[in-house]
Amino acid sequence: MVTSDYGTQQLASASESDPSESETVLRYLDRETDITTRYGGGFVQSINGISGQSGGARVQDWFFYRNGIESPVGSADVRVRGGDRIWWDYRDWTDAMRVPAVVGSFPQPFLESAGSGPTPIDCLAPAPACDDVAAGMKAAGLETETVDELRSAKVPRVVVGPWDAIRRDEAVAQIEAGPSTSGVFARFAGDSLQALDVQSEPARALGPDAGLVAAVRSGDDPPTWIVTGGDVQGVEAAARLMRPADLESRYAVASEGGAPIALPVLGGSQ
Repeated sequence: MVTSDYGTQQLASASESDPSESETVLRYLDRETDITTRYGGGFVQSINGISGQSGGARVQDWFFYRNGIESPVGSADVRVRGGDRIWWDYRDWTDAMRVPAVVGSFPQPFLESAGSGPTPIDCLAPAPACDDVAAGMKAAGLETETVDELRSAKVPRVVVGPWDAIRRDEAVAQIEAGPSTSGVFARFAGDSLQALDVQSEPARALGPDAGLVAAVRSGDDPPTWIVTGGDVQGVEAAARLMRPADLESRYAVASEGGAPIALPVLGGSQ
């Protein structure tokens, strides 16, 4: 999938059922789109005529994700395997040089780690919210295991609970440091959720009953997904977003009144 502006505009898509063992992200992209490269051919400069720009106050470039995780190496060095979801996005990265993990390739990255056992759900919310998360993941072909405590995991995990209950988790706490650290364009002011724009400024005040589904990552650790809100109603609203239709092609998603809101907010409200 190839998009721009944090997944809001789809530019191209393609699929391959049986990639060769030598297939790389760059070769696959080159076959399906018109590209130019830089740094000896290992990094993408433009796709279908849209090129990285570093002049002026804002900077834009191409980034790619393999199974919902931002690649730390160039596309020429990443192999494509059956089941992979490769997502290229052209975005403004002035206020967030890195967005280490995104939710828009669901049910990845959980499918990739399914061989290691059930996906951990750390539940610090009433059972109905965690049950909704588990049901959404089951519908996507995933097996889950729910416990009522926070724990570190060697596989991708989901943390569910009101913000005040989960913010002490080391990975979750990155959101308090802002998008430049977490890559998540949202924050809590007290118990109220705020949706941010690409400049990390408040764009919409959503209130305590709004929900948030986002993904963060500490270093090379597996990603932690966050299903939260300012209160229990907010957590339940977020839990109902755990389905491909609401997460597809989005970096993170908020919910207000049941409607998904893509984050960051572009051009005012959306």
